[in-house]
Amino acid sequence: MNDDNAKRVWNYIRSKGDELQGKLPDSPRHPQGRNPYAHISKCIKSKYKASYKEIEDNKVGEVMNFIDYLVNNPF
Repeated sequence: MNDDNAKRVWNYIRSKGDELQGKLPDSPRHPQGRNPYAHISKCIKSKYKASYKEIEDNKVGEVMNFIDYLVNNPF
């Protein structure tokens, strides 16, 4: 992914992570609360088998739609 698209996706992760704050289910592994930004990044890596920076430029819209899905379905 080129730098501009990587910045665009990271900013989207940050804004959507703000929306997820406090909405993720509790976990005994995270007694002080879960990190929504890490959650989104981990889900992206799990689905695409690559970090958001390593995904092809032509999939930026698809990644953003997936982030929206994660925010709308926190459980």
